[in-house]
Amino acid sequence: MAQRKKNPAAVALGRLGGLAAAGAGLKAKYAAMTPAERSTLARKAASARWGIKKRPPKKKPPLRGR
Repeated sequence: MAQRKKNPAAVALGRLGGLAAAGAGLKAKYAAMTPAERSTLARKAASARWGIKKRPPKKKPPLRGR
């Protein structure tokens, strides 16, 4: 099967559009947040990144003889 050759100009244009808009939404989101909201978001991201999870409550063993 023959591989199709991509147009280098189209590849460059598509990459430019993807890279330019990559962080635009996040910057606007942070600009609209209060410092407390940013702190909460950062804490949530760190716990997801480092795997810090709340442990589920331990299950009680079933009662015997009842």
